[in-house]
Amino acid sequence: MRCGGRAVARYEYRPQLARRESPRPYLHPVRTLGGTAVTELRPADHVHHLGVSMAVPDVGGANFWGGRTFVRDRGPVELDNHGHQSHLGWPELREDGFTEEIAWQRDGRRLLTERRTVTARALEADRWALDFTTELTNVCGEELSVGSPATNGRPGAGYGGFFWRPPVGPRPPEVFTEDAEGEEAVHGSRAPWLAMATDAWTLVFAGATEDTRRDRWFVRAAEYPGVGSALAWDRRLPLPAGRPVVRRVVTGVADGRLERAAAAEVAARLTGKEAAR
Repeated sequence: MRCGGRAVARYEYRPQLARRESPRPYLHPVRTLGGTAVTELRPADHVHHLGVSMAVPDVGGANFWGGRTFVRDRGPVELDNHGHQSHLGWPELREDGFTEEIAWQRDGRRLLTERRTVTARALEADRWALDFTTELTNVCGEELSVGSPATNGRPGAGYGGFFWRPPVGPRPPEVFTEDAEGEEAVHGSRAPWLAMATDAWTLVFAGATEDTRRDRWFVRAAEYPGVGSALAWDRRLPLPAGRPVVRRVVTGVADGRLERAAAAEVAARLTGKEAAR
């Protein structure tokens, strides 16, 4: 993917991965306009973290996140329940982005069809935006819902959905919202935007629809850097048959460290009129 004539991201749409890693398309590397990588692929601490992807630990009992499954009253368990996301086609393919059709399958059975639209657009000379929209449709003919380790009994572990894994640096990144700072304060919060910053780069994540802004942020900084928009933080999310569940996260990618005021300005641009559909 290119923005302003520069290559800013690579999209791997048919990855060759082990079944346990819940194979799925992902963006990696994603780079600032200055060329600094802001994603990590298969890090040693979590080999199933794949750059920027849609990763959900529980879709009707199928694991589309990778790794172990959290089972109530048992904890993390190795189960043979991993699904995979398969590329179906490109309704639209451009230099600056694409629309893709994806099948979410387990053991040859399709549970969901996803229509994913990803676009890169310029913001300033030292920053750009990655616009990521997902439409998930239940096509299995039965009732389905999305869950998380939290909905299965692990408090605070409501992850699953859009997930961005940045690289590990010499020290943990700073994380903040408009009115809160630090991992403990922003993890699990509902905020219009959230920033993760290091000396080398800053990422500003913004929910671009009302439904997305109602979702909580999953945040890790001390153990490893990671930010996700959680579909099922403390209760399961129903996936009605034939009715798409839509989420949209727009991420500002900047060289260098942005302080709160500058991050707020980026967030306003991400979700302003020029970002509206």
